[in-house]
Amino acid sequence: MTEKDNMINGEWYNASSDHTLVEDRLQAKDLCAELNQTKPSNKEKRTTILKDLFHYEPNHLELLSPFQVDYGYNIFLGKNIFINHNCYLMDCAHIVIGDNVFIGPNCGIYTATHPLGANARNLGIEKASPITIGNNVWIGANVIVLPGVTIGEGAVISAGSIVTKDVPENVLAMGSPAEPYKKIDNE
Repeated sequence: MTEKDNMINGEWYNASSDHTLVEDRLQAKDLCAELNQTKPSNKEKRTTILKDLFHYEPNHLELLSPFQVDYGYNIFLGKNIFINHNCYLMDCAHIVIGDNVFIGPNCGIYTATHPLGANARNLGIEKASPITIGNNVWIGANVIVLPGVTIGEGAVISAGSIVTKDVPENVLAMGSPAEPYKKIDNE
């Protein structure tokens, strides 16, 4: 298997020495740089850049710059998505975002992790775990979502929270680490 296959399959891989992954990241970073320098009023150009970045055309996406990803092709967006300024989606594994999701400013959604031991970490290896965000989720400002997490449909993540484990459907979760605080009636 290639390093890219290992990355996608949740195995240890070396992102820094693999030519394909380095080129994929450079292409995504160039597209993000171009997007971030394109006027918000130039919707046609921004749409073209996003199609190149994600490898499909998002359905009713409002994305405010600046915005960063690692690869782009591992991000799967539903319809009616709003992503506020200064968000980073570290898509070494799949990031699946449902319909009608709001993501506040300065959020980070991180799929990658590194070895705890310094010797292994210094070799440049990492592992990625997918993140799933259900329909009708609101993620407040400055939220961090860590690898392998699922956020259930209708959940709200309070500003400044760090999501380290799954969040059930229809709850307000908050804190560091984020914990369910109260049930939300979404009926």
